Amino acid sequence: MSLAEHRPKTIESTQGRTITMKHKLLAGLALAAVGALALTGCSGGTDGGTGDAGGTDGATSYSIGINQLAPHPALDAATEGFQAAFEDAGIDVDFDVQNANGEQATALTIAQGFASSGVDLVLAVATPAAQATAQAVTDKPVLFTAVTDAVAAELVDSNEAPGGNVTGTSDMAPIDEQLKLLKELVPDAEKVGIVYASGEVNSQVQVDAVEEAAPGLGLEIVTKTVTTANDIQAAAEALGDVDAIYVPTDNMVVNGISSLIQVAETKQIPVIGAESGTVEGGAVATLGIDYFELGYQTGEMAIKILTGGADPATMPVEVSKEFTYVVNPAAAERMGVTIPAEILDKAEVVE
Repeated sequence: MSLAEHRPKTIESTQGRTITMKHKLLAGLALAAVGALALTGCSGGTDGGTGDAGGTDGATSYSIGINQLAPHPALDAATEGFQAAFEDAGIDVDFDVQNANGEQATALTIAQGFASSGVDLVLAVATPAAQATAQAVTDKPVLFTAVTDAVAAELVDSNEAPGGNVTGTSDMAPIDEQLKLLKELVPDAEKVGIVYASGEVNSQVQVDAVEEAAPGLGLEIVTKTVTTANDIQAAAEALGDVDAIYVPTDNMVVNGISSLIQVAETKQIPVIGAESGTVEGGAVATLGIDYFELGYQTGEMAIKILTGGADPATMPVEVSKEFTYVVNPAAAERMGVTIPAEILDKAEVVE
């Protein structure tokens, strides 16, 4: 089955709209792994792994724990893409998917459970979940996805040579290009507000990058931090007289995006997101990552570890292979923005 067959044709947005997705195909690295699996007689599993022979054909099966930080579209898509890579490769896997519902302490509890279980590999989805998992799981492979900066998060020694049992994929956004998109949508913008969670290192990395790129585009950045989702609306109000709001891939803010959008629509302040889930939630547009494909890419890495004996310590952290425009014309109208035709022509559209 191809990747395109896995991708849902529409994704329900948080405000009852749907986003129409173009079907895309990825290269068949996972299929190559299947060939390797056949040639090696399905002897799979890394050192210390517990893959068991299962099924009537004697094929090896695996157990994988998934520690997802919170339920929101980007992280859900990453988890689904990871699982799809195994399905496309024809590899039998028992997935134990657990969600921390945005709580770091819960993510650590989930990770500790996987550490003492018989899973062959653990996937952590989002930076706080990855940090909790890397802390708890030290004797089996850990992969992460939807992590912005694995070095800053102290998950790896370096992106080129992780050095331990942890590696994965980064969702670092193309921030320079996203700020240029903001200027295309709001040509007179001078002051841009950002609300982000003070406890998320991935968000601080992005804010630092925005502040570095902003002067070259004539932009001043105003920031407000939050510690809980209940603070988002007040923080958005406290941004004051800004011309636009930029939302990084911040798990807390994206999960509570409706509070920020309510303020933005009331004040007619355009919101630009770092990923498509924010646009589904009511932002105007993004040039961002397809998290399904990022998860799929991470699944291909996991297949190399489980079936090919690849070592996480020497597997470089990978980055997204492509970025996609996603626009929300209805949100643009509510915020008083006109989306240029040249962007609409190549964008995926929230309806």
